[in-house]
Amino acid sequence: MRVGTEESAVVLLGAVPRRASSIWTRAYLRLLLGGDTVCALLACVCVLGVRLMAGVFIPLVEFMLGFGLVVAWPVALMMGGAYRQRANGEGTEEFKAVFNGGVGLMATVAIMAYATQTVIARSFVMAMLPLALLATLYYRYQMRRRLHRKRAVGDYMRQVIAVGHRESILDLVMQFRRQPYHGMQVVGACLPESAMDVDLDGIPVLGSFGDVAEVVEREQADAVAVLACPELDGAALRRLAWSLETARTDLFVAPALMDVAGPRISIRPVAGMPLLHVEHPEFDGTKQVVKTVFDRLVAMMALLALALPLLAIALVIRLTSHGPALFHQTRVGKGGKDFRVVKFRTMVADAEQLKDALLDANEFDGVLFKIRNDPRITRVGAFLRKYSLDELPQLLNVLRGEMSLVGPRPPLPEEVGKYGADVRRRLVVKPGMTGLWQVSGRSNLTWEESVRLDLRYVENWSLILDLQILWKTWSVVTRGEGAY
Repeated sequence: MRVGTEESAVVLLGAVPRRASSIWTRAYLRLLLGGDTVCALLACVCVLGVRLMAGVFIPLVEFMLGFGLVVAWPVALMMGGAYRQRANGEGTEEFKAVFNGGVGLMATVAIMAYATQTVIARSFVMAMLPLALLATLYYRYQMRRRLHRKRAVGDYMRQVIAVGHRESILDLVMQFRRQPYHGMQVVGACLPESAMDVDLDGIPVLGSFGDVAEVVEREQADAVAVLACPELDGAALRRLAWSLETARTDLFVAPALMDVAGPRISIRPVAGMPLLHVEHPEFDGTKQVVKTVFDRLVAMMALLALALPLLAIALVIRLTSHGPALFHQTRVGKGGKDFRVVKFRTMVADAEQLKDALLDANEFDGVLFKIRNDPRITRVGAFLRKYSLDELPQLLNVLRGEMSLVGPRPPLPEEVGKYGADVRRRLVVKPGMTGLWQVSGRSNLTWEESVRLDLRYVENWSLILDLQILWKTWSVVTRGEGAY
């Protein structure tokens, strides 16, 4: 919603909020509320209609019960947290809230039906409510896609004041610009007194650490992001939070522990102080067994399903360029152990011998070698790379246990030789066919960004995270962005 349409939106909502962002937030939540209710209504009409067409007599009390559940549906979702602002737009929290609210209502109706021996409620528990849940999840998914499209062009954004040092602020700005679906836009920064004249890539420096509350009030910002810096200790953050209470401005604080999140972090009171407890990541045990079984099972099914397309790709490669269809290369896997990765050949047969002559044309910083328009790539190879079809034979590596479906990028031995102590952390898990690097920019990422994403995955891996990355990989690959 652009500024030009904000006044009409205020009239529709019947209120004049302080910030422009609250206009679309309230309107968006009302759309969710109305859509969720329609989903439940359609599910009720569908179930009752099927029974009527089957010649089943439906008493009036059953009609009343059905439409009573339609009214109760958004209430149950609200109790599950599906209308909280922070739950909408990214992550799985929104879908979890919808699922928990829907299942909670189903359980409530089922228990009440059992306790009162009410037979008429069974059709709603077994059909209407599950159908309403599926319809609502689909509706929320489509609404999220719409929200992300709006944010990609600068709409529906929350204005953020970043507080910290130059490097951390620039990193935050870069991440928000690369991933606008988060809905956060840095509109100003507050820096230490000694660094007020630095360049922040177009972001204005609006004050020092002591001016944050005044800057927020003047800019009508929606949130403050405090990045790790020694000047802002617990007492200073507490006073900042108090100063933001009246305006209901959100406060985000980045912990000093980089890229550790989710279930590994918990707050425990010790001696009257809230301490952040960080559990060690699990690289063995039951979780690893489940991941291995999942990887190999999916790889086997994918190879069977894609057998004919794989043969067709191999045939096209052989017919259009000299050399074998498959390309084998030594890569470094878990624990620094070498293995032979399998890919479709996308370059000329003597590509490795031509590499030395192209070293000066390298466009990638760090230890990687990448050229956007690499002359060694064949016409068919360019197409395969764009849609990551050249990596499908790596399913054989997954089936053999050398790789995982999701994990860090499999590095070359000469790249590992240049690794520092921190970067070698990538080798404690199996490399993956896809990963956070794949869904966050692919070859458009810098070396530092690629490393940070791989380390983030290592520190926070789980089967749920793998499923999320696999889901996102499909949309990234089909768009063919960032691959060369």
